[in-house]
Amino acid sequence: MREFGYERVHDVAGAVALLGADPGARLLGGGTNLVDLMKAGVERPSLLIDVRELPLDEVRFGPEGGLRIGATVTNSDLAAHPDVRRHYPALSQALLAGASGQLRNMATVGGNLLQRTRCGYFADLAKPCNKRAPGTGCPARAGDHRNHAILGASDHCVATHPSDMAVALAAFEAVVSYETADGPGELPVEEFYLPVGDTPHIETALPAGAVITGVTLPPAPAAAHSRYRKVRERASYAFAIGSLAAALDVRDGVVRDVRLAFGAVASRPWRARTAERALTGGPADETAFAAAADAELAAARPLPENGYKVTLMRNLVVAELTRLAEEAAR
Repeated sequence: MREFGYERVHDVAGAVALLGADPGARLLGGGTNLVDLMKAGVERPSLLIDVRELPLDEVRFGPEGGLRIGATVTNSDLAAHPDVRRHYPALSQALLAGASGQLRNMATVGGNLLQRTRCGYFADLAKPCNKRAPGTGCPARAGDHRNHAILGASDHCVATHPSDMAVALAAFEAVVSYETADGPGELPVEEFYLPVGDTPHIETALPAGAVITGVTLPPAPAAAHSRYRKVRERASYAFAIGSLAAALDVRDGVVRDVRLAFGAVASRPWRARTAERALTGGPADETAFAAAADAELAAARPLPENGYKVTLMRNLVVAELTRLAEEAAR
């Protein structure tokens, strides 16, 4: 067994100090991903900094109306929170689709943002993997890639991001707050996750030594009319092969605002900006929804065994936007 240290912190400044003093340190929230990676030997921290007792467990409205979510709020508490269910239902649905109740009771918002891919090659130390060991290659491209990326991938990595929560956060233009030794900072979720490029091992734009303190959801009228749909290979507690967070604001049959984010098709939550632009100001009907999905998915570059995801995501967009449009017309 590889030895490691353990420290429990009670304030953000203490966590930042410990993290900055030891480059091998890792933050421990619920441990639902990190501990698994430690068991597999993928993560080998010299120190675990337990942040569960930081005073970051509130969900509240901010002065400008946006919802502020603390980094140590559990997935269960966030999914059940009445303001989340009322104003951002797709986020609640994404969390409930994400894992078993036991895992949701442990997993935290900050940890969920930082979870790593479930690609089998990444988790297997006997296999090469550019994300785990830069420069060794990406065997998934010629190997088992049925559940891998069709958008934004590169020759260096075709793994997908596993989070359901982050897909909904991307649709709602959430902003991640963090603290460093130099002070606080913020990153929109779309900038938080980096394109895979030729550095797949660098997954986020979070500065070194930063501690995530929370997430803010800006006010968004369309978010109250939102859904999260997850497709998986078995009915319960599996990672997505394709997912969609969708929000739609329709007046007199015309799309006033639409938010779309795809999950399990790229190395990060994929905000479908092309589809959104195609729909805004136009009719809220199946023909328009299908054309918008096709415009977004024109950028897809599937591998031989995952082309089905193009059809899957097209069907998800049409089905969920149609359902939202029908609800708006009632």
